[in-house]
Amino acid sequence: MHIEHSYSDLVGGAWLRGNLHAHSTRSDGRQPQQVVIDDYAALGYDFLMLADHDIVTTDDDLAKLDGRGMVLIPGYEITANGVHMLHVNSNICIEPLRDRQLVISLALEVPGSLVIVNHPNWEASFTHCRHDDLQAWQGYCGIEIYNGLVDCGEGSALATDHWDRLLSRGRRAWGFANDDLHDRPHCGAAWNMVYAKQRTVAGVVDALAKGRFYASTGVTIDRIAVEGTRITIESRDADRIAMYGRHQRRLARVDGRSMSIEYPAGEPYVRFECLGRGGRCAWTQPFFLAE
Repeated sequence: MHIEHSYSDLVGGAWLRGNLHAHSTRSDGRQPQQVVIDDYAALGYDFLMLADHDIVTTDDDLAKLDGRGMVLIPGYEITANGVHMLHVNSNICIEPLRDRQLVISLALEVPGSLVIVNHPNWEASFTHCRHDDLQAWQGYCGIEIYNGLVDCGEGSALATDHWDRLLSRGRRAWGFANDDLHDRPHCGAAWNMVYAKQRTVAGVVDALAKGRFYASTGVTIDRIAVEGTRITIESRDADRIAMYGRHQRRLARVDGRSMSIEYPAGEPYVRFECLGRGGRCAWTQPFFLAE
């Protein structure tokens, strides 16, 4: 038996911080695209995607903007007629058909692009996206397990419930944390820490596709290591680290900055949450036991 995971190749690259979900005045954001870029650069971000609603920001559009040293990723948010999704690394805007499976399939015909399902627990009903749809759809690479805008609105910013249900049924989906920026107060609420081999669009997107990242709202994970069937997690600013398994059952907890633990027998997957002060958190991607 061995552990399959996305952190086995953390050499030859660097950790990059970025947001994939930011809106501008091209759709319903409050600031122009350049101001959005400037704000994220001022926070020390390394990459950013401007994800206006059904309006793609292409490479040509980005070439007219000053990236302030950040990697700028082309893309947009699929919005009209159904569940919202990010189309990452695309210069083409797919028609937002009601059949979201068809939308996902058409989006993935764009080479090198990814689809992420947004804020499943948004809205007063907590059902922006039904779990049956998440289970049925094929091809998307993951879901937003935290959405900064929803944290100030109706529904739940967290969607780890959907994530664990997917993982418990054998789906291998990554967990993302994004701002869903519309106005400056939401800037810097959440991010994805990506281990990229190259500081380029291709380098960042490759790491996202392979799950070589963790999601965070303010906690740093310093070490993720697997030796045999033992997993070690270290975080400089965590007060508690917890391991979760099937159906979001908490399997272990340590009050401190590190956890080193054997993979528990009988669990199809495990994942870790590093909890810090003020409700801040970081989430690893899942680890799977395989023969």
